[in-house]
Amino acid sequence: MDTMTWVWIIIGILVVLLIIGLIVFLGRKRKHAHDQEKRRKDHDRANEIREEAHAKDLEAREREARAARADADAQQAEVDAERLRQEAEQRQSDAQGLRRETDEHTRHADEIDPEVSNNDRRRGADRGNDTDHRNDADPGRSGRH
Repeated sequence: MDTMTWVWIIIGILVVLLIIGLIVFLGRKRKHAHDQEKRRKDHDRANEIREEAHAKDLEAREREARAARADADAQQAEVDAERLRQEAEQRQSDAQGLRRETDEHTRHADEIDPEVSNNDRRRGADRGNDTDHRNDADPGRSGRH
């Protein structure tokens, strides 16, 4: 083999090595670009997940606040109901006191009225001084029947 053949063989080997190097280089570059794109997509997806988590956290806090308000409203309603019960009891007590006072006045009026007999007074006392029943005993008195 002559020198020129050896030169062409060496040039061929160098060209093959250069092509192999170029293929490896481009493959790595391509892989690096692909990895960068994957990292960017993963980063974007992670940001979306964080935003969704933040939105869900905000919604959870809003629901907790609404639940706390509903609980406070329920407690306030219980307090209001207790106040109304106390007010009703007080009014009932006031009404009973007024009823006793009215009955006492009626009894006193019957005691000093010469037209009301002792039997009528006793029947009135037995009935709790019910003026309608007492008046039934004497239809001529006060015009009530």
